[in-house]
Amino acid sequence: MRKTSYLFPLLGLALISFDSCTGSNTSTSTTETNANTVAETSAKEMALTEAQLEKARTSYASYCSGCHGEQMEAFTDRKWKHGNSAENLFAAIKHGYPDEGMPAFEQTFTDDEITGLVAYIQEGIQNVKQYDFSEETAATEVYTSEALSYRLDTVATGLEIPWGMAFLPNGDMLITDRNGAFYRLPKGNRQLQKIAGAPEVLAQGQGGLLDVELHPDFAKNNTIFLSYSAVKQEGDQTLSTTAVMRAKLEGNKLTGQKVIFEAQPWARTRHHYGSRLEFGRDGMLYVTVGDRGQHHENAQTIERAPGKVHRIKDDGTIPADNPYVNEKNAIASIWTIGNRNIQGMVIHPQTGAIWTNEHGPRGGDEVNIAEKGKNYGWPVISYGINYNGTVLTELTKKEGMEQPLWYWVPSIGPSGMAFVTGNRYKGWEGDLLVGSLRFQFLSKLKMDGNKIVSEEKLLKNIGRLRDVKMGPDGYIYVAVESPGTIYRVVPVE
Repeated sequence: MRKTSYLFPLLGLALISFDSCTGSNTSTSTTETNANTVAETSAKEMALTEAQLEKARTSYASYCSGCHGEQMEAFTDRKWKHGNSAENLFAAIKHGYPDEGMPAFEQTFTDDEITGLVAYIQEGIQNVKQYDFSEETAATEVYTSEALSYRLDTVATGLEIPWGMAFLPNGDMLITDRNGAFYRLPKGNRQLQKIAGAPEVLAQGQGGLLDVELHPDFAKNNTIFLSYSAVKQEGDQTLSTTAVMRAKLEGNKLTGQKVIFEAQPWARTRHHYGSRLEFGRDGMLYVTVGDRGQHHENAQTIERAPGKVHRIKDDGTIPADNPYVNEKNAIASIWTIGNRNIQGMVIHPQTGAIWTNEHGPRGGDEVNIAEKGKNYGWPVISYGINYNGTVLTELTKKEGMEQPLWYWVPSIGPSGMAFVTGNRYKGWEGDLLVGSLRFQFLSKLKMDGNKIVSEEKLLKNIGRLRDVKMGPDGYIYVAVESPGTIYRVVPVE
């Protein structure tokens, strides 16, 4: 089992290939100046006093962990895109990388405070330990919740960042890896099989191969849908957007690939793609698209696709009853507006309503029901603030904008979600499960009708929990990042 007890969390920031909840729309220049040389260089040899250490630890917890996690193991095997030297770290913290979701902190920290934070980070890097599941076949430790005891069985290893899961009628599992790989896991077999024909993706930042969804009539037509960060070149700029591909699964090969959705406009940013897929009871495909880190331009206008939930037919055409289908200049696929970055979506097993969760900035992660034409407020209202500590908005409520059913302060970095169905989990029936990227647990939200009444944290310190699904066998499956592992939650007496 994973057990963690580290003195230093790692500040991943935007120095590595980003994968958590980042996204300030800061436009600060990233030019490094000679004036910073002394501060940058001094971080190399700086030994922190107890007071400086506490300040650095507090700064990380307050300003950085919301996006990059409390535990440094999340970043042990990532590539540092802009370098991990003292100079690199100092420049990234001070000036940021706006296109990649990293805000600048030069208005938040003094040079001395940044220098102390850099020393703290580098000390943390030296103390890092990596997980190794190469010899592990099952997690045998028994967990105890308020209602029942359970253990984890290891179902699959050898992944990097398993992003989405779907179950075939025969019990096989389809798994997307954000690095672009697409796998089949045969029922009862721990050997992953590569599926050919997945789309080309921009596996940078939060982008890559994202969700997978079966057609409601998959048993007849073998059709699946993949969401991903599509990429194209315009001059010297590499642009990307959230896209959806439809294809047929024939054995371990995709055929008849067709792109049925592209969120317009394309952008240079590498974060806030969304993107979950769900077929509703109405037979329509619902697609979430993040605001791409450009919330003021995107989230509140119906003329741009980012920051929305979209609703399309299975061939990509637009349903005639979409809320903005007759509005001039509107993106006709829009179903809801004012969403920041939805990374969890599930259909309620009784009501058929579309439940979502989305990342807030520093605080203000939300659970909502995505209803036709509703405005969920981002960035006009929010229970969070900017990553650098500045106030994004003074408003938490406004007429015409929806209030969340539940929200988290501080942010947990919500990911995949599922309702507990069946009778295997006594006392959990009907509860809502949400993965946490930041705090690395499975949130179990107790339901009373459509109301969330309490939260219980399960699987603490399991790792960055990216997705959760109910399997056709009635068991809960969770996907954990780096090293990518799929677990089955098994009740025990």
